[in-house]
Amino acid sequence: MYTEILRIIEGGLAKDTKKVYSYSKLLAEKMGKDGDDRMSKMIMKAIENRMATTITMDELLTTPVDQESRLSIVDVSVPSVDSTPIVLPKLIDNKIADFINVVKHQSQLIQKGVETSNSLLLYGSPGCGKTTIAKYISEKTGLPLVVARFDAIVSSLLGNTAKNIRKIFDFADNKPCILFLDEFDAIAKARDDQYELGELKRVINSLLQNIDSFAKQNILIAATNHPELLDKAIWRRFNTVIEIGVPQDEELVRLLKTFVDDFNTDFTTDEKKCDKIAKLLIGKSPSDIKTIINNAKAKIVISNRDILQYEDVLIELFEFNNRGNLTVDGLVEYLNDNGVPQAAIADRMGISLRQVRNYLNKQS
Repeated sequence: MYTEILRIIEGGLAKDTKKVYSYSKLLAEKMGKDGDDRMSKMIMKAIENRMATTITMDELLTTPVDQESRLSIVDVSVPSVDSTPIVLPKLIDNKIADFINVVKHQSQLIQKGVETSNSLLLYGSPGCGKTTIAKYISEKTGLPLVVARFDAIVSSLLGNTAKNIRKIFDFADNKPCILFLDEFDAIAKARDDQYELGELKRVINSLLQNIDSFAKQNILIAATNHPELLDKAIWRRFNTVIEIGVPQDEELVRLLKTFVDDFNTDFTTDEKKCDKIAKLLIGKSPSDIKTIINNAKAKIVISNRDILQYEDVLIELFEFNNRGNLTVDGLVEYLNDNGVPQAAIADRMGISLRQVRNYLNKQS
């Protein structure tokens, strides 16, 4: 509760009624959960009576916009009731859990005089789960996710980009939330990048200043697919930095089972088939794997079948790997090489067993 009390004091000193309202409401909710219903009701009565004329929930939900385009520069995502599936290596999973625990125990840390910066930088290849991790942290902490929209932030008007950045940080500072800067490299590029415009170079200084003041008291997550583009000074602003790579070995099996757990299958309990699919998925991102599995699910639903079969996944894998170069003989060979019986190949592809054998004989 110390966190909320400090934010209320800050809001009062700055005459920021939105901030006072948001954190007072959060404090009342926490006190109610802890069993102090009397004080919780007193706080709610105080803020409803004194702030009803100055602030409404509509105002709290009004997002800042770019002056030139009038586009909203943030999206606000309320934590989902359903848990976001997340499969990570043990060490990375532990680091994410540590970050969540620091956020959850911020009041105790403040009480003990421990200074922490709730800032997390995620980097790695596209589709490996950086955005999913941000949503997962939002769910685990119960805090809304304020996502910066960089397509609207960067303005053609001189000086507006820096103003937009300031608007985003001010908006997130007004309420209990997590500020998520996705595709962070769009505005955090190295200042010595000779290919960037002078305006974008000057924006970095504004970004650094805002991060410094924001991350001391709030929760900040940034993600990038291009860590090599980030300004060197950016890295020092994050107390937790995690590389999110493509899944390996047992993570692939866990991901596969996670994505198909709402369907009946003939392979999740068959260790040999499961391991075979996992090996074929090596090098694929979680996003790729989800796309492959969803495509397979869609086809069995459309064909009124009840079981997602081993060969269904193999067919989608083959099509994913050979976009623009799909051949019947190539698919027949692929299924045969991965243990699908010739009769099952003929049945699934709607061709005769003789045709299957002819295709295979041509390849031998």
